[in-house]
Amino acid sequence: MISAITHIARLARAGLVFAREGVFGVVDPSLVPPPGQLALRIARLIERPGAKSGPRLSRALTRLGPAYLKLGQFLATRPDVVGASMARDLESLQDRLPPFAQSEAEAVITASLERSVAQAFASFGPAVAAASIAQVHRAVTERDGVRTPVAVKVLRPNVAARFRRDLGDFFFVARNAEIYSAEARRLRLIEVINTMSRSVAMEMDLRLEAAALSEMAENTRGDPDFRVPAVDWDRTAHNVLTMEWIDGIPLSDHARLAQANVDLPDLGRKVIQSFLRHALRDGFFHADMHPGNLFLDEQGKLVAVDFGIMGRLGIKERRFLAEILLGFITRDYRRVAEVHFEAGYVPPHHSVENFAQAIRAIGEPIHNRTAEEISMARLLTLLLEVTGLFDMRTRPELILLQKTMVVVEGVARSFDPKLDIWRTADPVVREWIERNLGPIGRLQSAASGAGELGRVLTGLPTIASRAVAVLEQLEVLTREGVHLSPMTIAAMGHSEGRKSRWRTIALWIIAATFIGILVAVTRL
Repeated sequence: MISAITHIARLARAGLVFAREGVFGVVDPSLVPPPGQLALRIARLIERPGAKSGPRLSRALTRLGPAYLKLGQFLATRPDVVGASMARDLESLQDRLPPFAQSEAEAVITASLERSVAQAFASFGPAVAAASIAQVHRAVTERDGVRTPVAVKVLRPNVAARFRRDLGDFFFVARNAEIYSAEARRLRLIEVINTMSRSVAMEMDLRLEAAALSEMAENTRGDPDFRVPAVDWDRTAHNVLTMEWIDGIPLSDHARLAQANVDLPDLGRKVIQSFLRHALRDGFFHADMHPGNLFLDEQGKLVAVDFGIMGRLGIKERRFLAEILLGFITRDYRRVAEVHFEAGYVPPHHSVENFAQAIRAIGEPIHNRTAEEISMARLLTLLLEVTGLFDMRTRPELILLQKTMVVVEGVARSFDPKLDIWRTADPVVREWIERNLGPIGRLQSAASGAGELGRVLTGLPTIASRAVAVLEQLEVLTREGVHLSPMTIAAMGHSEGRKSRWRTIALWIIAATFIGILVAVTRL
């Protein structure tokens, strides 16, 4: 009871901020049940003047603090949950907050590294950037008389407790939504919040970001156009990450790039091909490749920073992506449709021919356009929309890929508006397909399959003994049935009764909260 009231009180405050910022003004009342329509009208009464202009939801989330900022950024990658229009609004959300005090940052470093800042660094400067989870300082290390500039990322003090509290509120909303709404169950809101919770937990352990940097460094060691900063593991802990300082030109600074006589169309090619190479070849890609996180170093290589949000694709997803892109390049729509069925993404009761027809409706208009009008990201967006008509379940990893591709393609086109996305992607896609789906790839798959078969055969005795045990238990259940004691039945009934009472009380408290807001407004 107390927990539910606490959640509702905090959510009521969030609802008040949403109302003041005009968020409820974008909701179509016809899609809301009658009680909800009354609540929408009440919310519109307390909307502040000028709230109708600009990105309303982004403003509200920024006011509500770090966890809500992260929720907004996460939902920007899930248009299937919030809708395409709201997802576009959330794309403008900037994770920028004022820096916390220098003394607090130094205290975090001292506690994490178990030595003073003066012992760890030759110099330690003020924060140069700050976000919801951490901030970055410029520092210098010294070893054997050699001074090296480094970037030091420091976790915000007490940020984990704040996130735990707000995530508890999000889970409360998701659980109740799935109880009362079939649409919420279809969208799997609890799973959405679970995914976000895991992502935030990984971001708040900076050792994991260092590990992501290290993994991508290994993956890209031989890449001609891309690298990542080196990690200083001796000065890295749960709350502190120390890495190489990058002195390159940020890709957001077009003026400096022009002054340096950078070949901008070639830079656009590097951005697209590097991203596709990481997604297809490695199955591990940077999922926050906006221009502020990309630099061009003196050797002409792209350097990425901020590895808090990463995407992974299994071999099945990579094969799916490569064959789809090649199918659209070659206009083989039947093959694109078959790939969906082979991957198990579309239920088998649907027709391959009908699905191929729907895909042709996406592909043909693209081939009638000029190169600069063709968007690979837009293609994947339309494809995900069409697959919804054929009962394809949401694939979070593919949606994250699609949203990252939107950003990457936007960055590339900012350097070359006439960039031919297909021609740029073609060599990377074909190379991956030839290596993995050609003769050599099939031999490697066969060898891998033989090894897997050997492991299965080795485990057959254990599997057989477990199967016998399960069959014996089923025989007992079939013969004697399932018996519940009277105490168990009574406890189940008591538990369900308590749940029902708390839900009813929660609904009345929400109603009372909105009535209180209405009374307060009428007295103004």
